[in-house]
Amino acid sequence: MCLIAFAYKKHPNFPLIIIANRDEFYERPTKAVHFWEDAPHILAGKDLRMNGSWLGVSISGRFAAITNYRDPSRPETGLLSRGAIVKSFLNTEKTSVDFVKELRGNKDLYGGFNVLLYDGEQMRHYNNVFDEHTVVVPGVHSVSNATLNSPWPKATFAAKVLQQAIDKETIETNQLISLLENDVIASEDILPDTGVGIYLERALSAAFVKLPNYGTRCSTAITINKKGHIQLQERTYEQGKFAFDKWFEINKRLIR
Repeated sequence: MCLIAFAYKKHPNFPLIIIANRDEFYERPTKAVHFWEDAPHILAGKDLRMNGSWLGVSISGRFAAITNYRDPSRPETGLLSRGAIVKSFLNTEKTSVDFVKELRGNKDLYGGFNVLLYDGEQMRHYNNVFDEHTVVVPGVHSVSNATLNSPWPKATFAAKVLQQAIDKETIETNQLISLLENDVIASEDILPDTGVGIYLERALSAAFVKLPNYGTRCSTAITINKKGHIQLQERTYEQGKFAFDKWFEINKRLIR
């Protein structure tokens, strides 16, 4: 996951609204969002190389998503897979605060990351590079490959379009899913300098990334309403072109 914007306790009917883009190498094997065969309470895409995920929900109303922290001077990977964090949180009944406490003890075993964790009551953010633990306050927030609410052009853009989209009484995922299709590259004077060179800084500054071997693989929109009803829509792209949509809903009243 490389770009996430979310409205947390900002809308009167929806405690959580999320839009996100996953950027990855095109060759990396992936399975689109589905209920996992070995953990049917998890609804998420799956990285078939490490068997983790970048974003998902559980039928109990939990949500988790992770982004890499971009710094070429740091090791790209760690002893443990970052995608396992999402899987582990969706698999547990621990509160987000207890989960973060445990995660902090193992923070050096992973490559740099940001993780968002919602346990149905609270949303928390954790960045292992800075050992930064944040209780998310109500509002519209964004995270890319720096840290929570860092003013990168793509993160600022994502928060802005989400804010505009939620000024309605009813929110549907099909109204949200296209918000991050913008492939406009930011001007050089407002680009971050993350050490990857100007060509990549420019290409990666767009909300929707298109490079010859790397780019936005899928977009996701999620709404969770006050009754715990979850709608999730995922749009898959193949080398920058639309491939297919998948749509799911979880009604906790029916589950119980």
